[in-house]
Amino acid sequence: MKSICPIDELCATQVAALLQPPPPHLVEEYFEHLLTTKKCHAIKVKQNGEFGKGVYANMDFREEELILKDEILLGHQHHSNKLDCLVCSYCFRFIGSIELQLGRKLYLQNLGVSMDNEGDVATSAHTSEDCCNTVSSDEENDISYVNNHEIMGDCVSFSSKTEVPLPQGVVESLLNGELKLPYSNKLPLPSAISCPGECGEGYYCSKLCADFDWESSHSLLCTGKTSESLSREALSKFIQHANETNDIFLLAAKAISFTTLRYRKLKSTRLKEQEKHTTSDELDQSNLSLLLEAWKPMSVAYKRRWWDCIALPDDIDCSDEVAFRMQIKELAFTSLQLLKEAIFDKECEPLFSLEIYGHIIGIFELNNLDLVVESPMEDYFSYIDGLPHPEKIQAGKIARPFLEALGDDYSVCCQGTAFYPLQSCINHSCCPNAKAFKREEDRDGQATIISARPICKGEEVTISYIDENLPFEVRQALLADYGFECRCSKCLEEEP
Repeated sequence: MKSICPIDELCATQVAALLQPPPPHLVEEYFEHLLTTKKCHAIKVKQNGEFGKGVYANMDFREEELILKDEILLGHQHHSNKLDCLVCSYCFRFIGSIELQLGRKLYLQNLGVSMDNEGDVATSAHTSEDCCNTVSSDEENDISYVNNHEIMGDCVSFSSKTEVPLPQGVVESLLNGELKLPYSNKLPLPSAISCPGECGEGYYCSKLCADFDWESSHSLLCTGKTSESLSREALSKFIQHANETNDIFLLAAKAISFTTLRYRKLKSTRLKEQEKHTTSDELDQSNLSLLLEAWKPMSVAYKRRWWDCIALPDDIDCSDEVAFRMQIKELAFTSLQLLKEAIFDKECEPLFSLEIYGHIIGIFELNNLDLVVESPMEDYFSYIDGLPHPEKIQAGKIARPFLEALGDDYSVCCQGTAFYPLQSCINHSCCPNAKAFKREEDRDGQATIISARPICKGEEVTISYIDENLPFEVRQALLADYGFECRCSKCLEEEP
């Protein structure tokens, strides 16, 4: 496809340098440093002649043993999930309190806010902010108005129920801390800390997470008063476009912001070390080397252009594939232009080429892992259900009306998409020896890899990218979207 972005031609040399795969020894050095920094000595990443690179066991693992907890490099919560779950914008832990989580969901539910109506979502941004700026009280409060609610049976029911409205004022009491639910102190959550840029959209579990997010990417992507973007209005237009089309653009924006801020930090350090007498040619060369260094976390990832690697939807005929892929490319260009107006940096101009943008999105298309964090609401109602009989009856009388008011969706997981630098190196097998699996104690957005069977030291760690129980032909078709033909032992055995 012909380029439709002027920067692709203007910065062709720099773009080619950014997309040039790093030598194998530099890739291994990068991951060795990353593993050392994380104090993760149980695995190593090394080149695999057939698949590029892979993850290998540095020790013996028993079945169901933890192999890796990988922190998110870049991630985001799905736009459609933000009304259901208030989580830290950096580590994705649930924050606030049981009362705040429950009250915020009921408040927006009562307003009639629905993810089926994007207009409602947009207008609810400020009301959502109000829902977060509360602190629950530790005092026991008068909740007699729900004590007389009829309880059905001796326990809290988790079966699907039609939503039953609560008395007026109850939701507000949850939000402002006047109402304390029984035993909610048994499941404490970190306090919700507002974004330092005052955007009213980002919230955090700690100042540490807020600072990390601000310094790594959010300072350029914040729509608040202290945003470092060129135009908050342009940034809002970009975000709206992403929410209305594909929120993978928000991840791509984080990648560009992340790289830009890394470049600025590296350059600041370099300028302090360099002498003032530097020629313009030397400066240009230095800037490119710094940009390549800032880009390194993205350079080691497997990537292809998004419009080349995205799977053809079932409702698109093969004869329309070329037109479909051109539409995807044009959609990405529209998104890029909006982002460029918001955060463009002349010294990082190659990052705003369509080639780079397309490859960044392709990274997430090919390497992403679903971001899932279990809701504490399930734990809360289960805790009530597991109480001794007298306490369960009393607490159930209070908790039951809230459960019925929430209806079927009383416990929705935090859901999103994330890129994990180490997890993305794990190759596929239809008979894997490991799996991505959240344990009871895993309450943030980190990827957790568990052994599915005993693994010997030196053995490659593999997971399945798809449902490995599907028929051979279906598995091969699905894996073709990842750009390879699986030749694992199971596929070789089942191949016709």
